[in-house]
Amino acid sequence: MKRAVPVIVAIVVLAIALIVLVPLFRNSSPHASGPSGLAGTTAPVFSLGDDRGATVSLAQYRGKLVVMNLWASWCPPCRAEMPDLQRLSSAYAARGVQVVGVNEGEAAQRASAFAASLGIHFPIWLDADQRYGRLYAALGLPTTVVIGRSGVVLKGFDGPLTFDQMQAAVKPYLSKS
Repeated sequence: MKRAVPVIVAIVVLAIALIVLVPLFRNSSPHASGPSGLAGTTAPVFSLGDDRGATVSLAQYRGKLVVMNLWASWCPPCRAEMPDLQRLSSAYAARGVQVVGVNEGEAAQRASAFAASLGIHFPIWLDADQRYGRLYAALGLPTTVVIGRSGVVLKGFDGPLTFDQMQAAVKPYLSKS
């Protein structure tokens, strides 16, 4: 029994040390884990141009559930994901879901031709300076961010999503305002 006491004391001391020290070494930056680390924060909003020359902003979609996808035409996973994004847009537009494609760093003509070649009808925005990629902590392309009706980031994903994964990302928020 006398040997057990020092072991128990050592375990308790170690547990207390971990409780005190672990929070000191955590990275509190929301960008540490890519776009998923932004969940719960207000989505950054600024104006861009779209592939038709109009000025656009996330602010115009307040009240809608926004699925914002960052992509480039040179990205094979982006190309593979685009038809499912269009399918999501068509299936859920009547339920207040707005899909927006944000092209990262390419010319309007290239982005527009790429979207047309895949039959994409949701808005295509042009982010020549790749500001959205930096602000939304994209670790690569494609990156998808789901933004709630009030402008708060709900979810973020690195890499391509399937249609089923896209549906799973928006369904919990369809009835919420």
